Amino acid sequence: MHGAIPRTGLLRAREPHAHAKVSFAELFFDLVFVFAITQLSHALLADMSLAGMLRTGMLFLGVWWVWIYTAWVTNWVDPERPPARLMLFAMMGAGLVLSMSIPGAFGEKGLAFALAYVAMQVGRSAFMIWAIGPGDRALRLNFVRILAWLVLSGVCWIAGALQQGEARILLWAIALGIEYVSPAAYFWTPFLGRSTTGDWRVEGAHLAERCALFIIIALGESILVSGATFEKLPWDALHIAAFATCFLGTLAMWWIYFHLGAERGSAHIAHDGDPGRIARLGYTYLHLPIVAGIVLCAVSDEILLAHPYGHTEWSAAAAILGGPALYLAGCGCFKTLSATRFPLSHLVGLGVLAALTALVPFVWPLALGALATAALILVAAWEHTSLRGRRS
Repeated sequence: MHGAIPRTGLLRAREPHAHAKVSFAELFFDLVFVFAITQLSHALLADMSLAGMLRTGMLFLGVWWVWIYTAWVTNWVDPERPPARLMLFAMMGAGLVLSMSIPGAFGEKGLAFALAYVAMQVGRSAFMIWAIGPGDRALRLNFVRILAWLVLSGVCWIAGALQQGEARILLWAIALGIEYVSPAAYFWTPFLGRSTTGDWRVEGAHLAERCALFIIIALGESILVSGATFEKLPWDALHIAAFATCFLGTLAMWWIYFHLGAERGSAHIAHDGDPGRIARLGYTYLHLPIVAGIVLCAVSDEILLAHPYGHTEWSAAAAILGGPALYLAGCGCFKTLSATRFPLSHLVGLGVLAALTALVPFVWPLALGALATAALILVAAWEHTSLRGRRS
C-alpha cells in the first residue's frame, strides 16, 4: 500500500503504515459471542454422543462463520460512523436470538436459529453493498457475489429449519458447505465471475488483532466455566486439583498462541503483498480449529470439575484429549504461515496426546486431564525455550 486510501461511502480511511485499532463498538459486538460459546459448550456437554458432537459442531461452524464475516466487514467499514454502529447493534440483537436458540436448534427452536442466522449473514452483506458506495466498484462487486452465495445458503438454512431430524441435518450441512467453499471458490458467480484476493484489501494488523481478541474471549469463557462450576463444589483436595488443572491448561493455551505466534502472524499479514490471501487462509479457516479446541477444552473443564474420579468415558476423553489436540493442530498450522514449517514442539505435543489415548480405560478423568495439561505446558515451555532471543 503506497499511499493513503481515502474514505469511500462508510469505509475506513486508511493511512500507510498505520494500524486501525479495534473499536469499542467491535468489542461490544463480540460480547454476544461469549454467550454463544457458552451455549455451544453447554449443548455439547448435554449430549456427548457422536451425533451430539456432530450437531454441536455444525452449530459451531455457523457461529464462527457469522463472527469472522463480521470481522472482515468491520475491517472495511468504519464502526465509528452511526450507520455502521447501528448495523452492529442490529447484528447483536439477532446474535442474541441465535445464541438463545442453540440448545434447541435441532428441535423446536430451529426456525428461530435459521432466521437469525440468515438475517445476520444476508443483512450484513446487503448493508455493505449500500455502505461501500459507487467509489469502490471492485469491493462492492465482491459483496454482490458474497450476497448471492449467502442467499443460496440461506434458502437451505430456512428449508432445513422447516424439516425435522435427518432432513434438517442434511440441508444445514449443505448450507454450511456452500458457505465454507465460497471463499475458496473466490465467490464465483454466474455473469459476475469471481473475486481475487487483490479485491480483499484488508488491513492485516486490524484483522489479526480482532482474531486475537476473539481467542481471548474464548479462553475467558473457559475460565468463567471453571470458576462458576468450582464455586458450587466442595473445596476439597480433589476438586482443588481439578480446578488447578483447568486453570493451568488455559494459561498454557494462552501462552502457546500469544507468546510469539499472534505477534508474528500479525507482522506477517501486515507486510505481505497479498494480505487478502493470508486473511482467508490464516484467519478465516485456520483459526476455526483453534477456537473449536478452546470450546472442547471448556467442556473438558466442566467434566474434570464435576466428575474428577471414576471411570473415564470415551466421550469425556474425546473432550479432554481432543480439545488440546485440536488447539495445537490449529495453532501449528497457523504458525506455518509465518514460520514455513509446522513447529516441532506442537508435533511432539500432538504425539503425546495421541499416546495418552492408551491410558483412557485405566485412569480417572482428572489424571487424564492433568496429563493433557502437562502436554500443553510442555509445548509452551519448549517453544519459549527454542525461540528465546528470536522475539522481535
